Amino acid sequence: MRQFYRYMLLFLVIAFLAVFLIGPVYTVVEVGLDWRLLGEVFSNYIYVEGLLNSFCIAAVTTLMVFAISLPLALLYDRYEFPGKNWCNLLMMLPMILPPFVGALGFQQILGHYGVINTLLASCGFEPVDFLGGRGRFWSVCFIEALHLYPILYLNLVTALGNLDPQLNEAARNLGASWWTRFRRITLPLMKPGIFAGGSIVLVWSFTELGTPLMFGFNRVTAVQIFNGIMELETNPVPYALVVVMLFFAAMMYLAGKFVLGRNAANSTVKGNAGSAARPPAGWRRFLPTGVFALVTLLAAMPHIALIFTAFSLRWYGTVWPEHFTLLNFENALSNKIVIPSIVNSLRYSVLAMLVAVATGVLISLAAVRWKLRGSSFADLLAMLPLAVPGIVVAFGFLGMSVKYDWAAEWFNPVENPLWLLAVAYAVRRLPYVVRSVSAGLEQTPEELENAARNYGAGPWRVLRKITLPLILANVIVGGLFAFSFSMLEVSDSLILAQKAEFYPITRAIYELSQILGSGPFIACAFGVWAMLFLAATLAAAGAILGRKIGSIFKL
Repeated sequence: MRQFYRYMLLFLVIAFLAVFLIGPVYTVVEVGLDWRLLGEVFSNYIYVEGLLNSFCIAAVTTLMVFAISLPLALLYDRYEFPGKNWCNLLMMLPMILPPFVGALGFQQILGHYGVINTLLASCGFEPVDFLGGRGRFWSVCFIEALHLYPILYLNLVTALGNLDPQLNEAARNLGASWWTRFRRITLPLMKPGIFAGGSIVLVWSFTELGTPLMFGFNRVTAVQIFNGIMELETNPVPYALVVVMLFFAAMMYLAGKFVLGRNAANSTVKGNAGSAARPPAGWRRFLPTGVFALVTLLAAMPHIALIFTAFSLRWYGTVWPEHFTLLNFENALSNKIVIPSIVNSLRYSVLAMLVAVATGVLISLAAVRWKLRGSSFADLLAMLPLAVPGIVVAFGFLGMSVKYDWAAEWFNPVENPLWLLAVAYAVRRLPYVVRSVSAGLEQTPEELENAARNYGAGPWRVLRKITLPLILANVIVGGLFAFSFSMLEVSDSLILAQKAEFYPITRAIYELSQILGSGPFIACAFGVWAMLFLAATLAAAGAILGRKIGSIFKL
């Protein structure tokens, strides 16, 4: 009887994911997988250019991320240096702000009369058009790389921590150079971490909507899909665009899996070999600290620019704002969409957190503790949001509300998107909960639970009194990630919130940024509040998980 109820719970979880994860994807594919529509996409040079630009953004951003993350991970793993204990927490700094919000502040640095061009003009050089032509492309790649490199860095640090240092020592004793050891030993054994982080970065940057939208880069597939929403009932081409994006995202993921993931099972685990990190001699021990500080400062540039913009009265053709003021914060509070958007985001995110935690805990228990048949399938479904582009899921929910009567009644983005956004947020953030709770269960021995059962405790009592208290920290971390990232979700918010009275925070920031004159300054003030909120959340999660926080971003 106990197993029957467990299987019933697992069935409900799988049904939930089938409806609200597979359902949106199926809706998009059913409509968009039309050869006439697909032919129209590939015969229109504007759509083809959008795809090529998306590919180029993904490739360049991923290369930038590797160039930043790999040296940092090697330094962290191989050396002891002052401030090392703070490094992983500092590496999370770029994630306290969605890149499209950071783009608001970055425009003050890269604009025609921004900080960099002001410095160039003072040195007698011509201004550079960073936000127009090809300069816009590189600006989008740069700001996305600054936001995404922590995902790869944390996975690489975890992968390096699982390698046996005795392999490198044996190769060194046999006369192998540093480059040979890195190329023949370290890099091949890091393939699981490279794939786990690199595939997320590649797909994320390929499907990113917010950053190109804020920079006015309209010849990108994600932005073309967003711009096509308003004429969705008369022009189904956006469905085909989403299908094409989903197909190429899946191909990129599978290509990475084929190239990097084939030998994942053969990775050597460190076990009890101990750490190989050693302090550099003399003044060199400060070099890793300097490198981390430099990268952290670079990654913090969008946040610093956002803060300065929020407090500035005028910032035009100068290195620093001419006057500082609190007027932007006052105007933000008095704007009619700001306070309601905060309340809306809290409602959506709390519901999303509750749904994600309940679903994630059940999946983790079924897979790790109960070991039910079908639990691995449920775990795979829960991880799909990391591989399926967020814009695909969001667009699919919109398509469901248009196509199905039951969805239009309960999940109508025009009348009231409360449950629509809550479920969409929960599905997108479910992987963080599952990985966090599963890690806690795997690290918690079953002896206490078995002892309680031997003394006559029932399954519910064991779960409530033993299991859940032991993994409470992991549940809290998963819930924190689900809540905080839901508060600042971009794709779902921009696509599914269509009335001002239902705008969440990110949609409100976007709408404020479009107001001529003081709009961007007010949006930056609003963004500062959001940044502080998410910073506190990530600091709490980092303090609880430490370097294991990288497991949150594993496929």
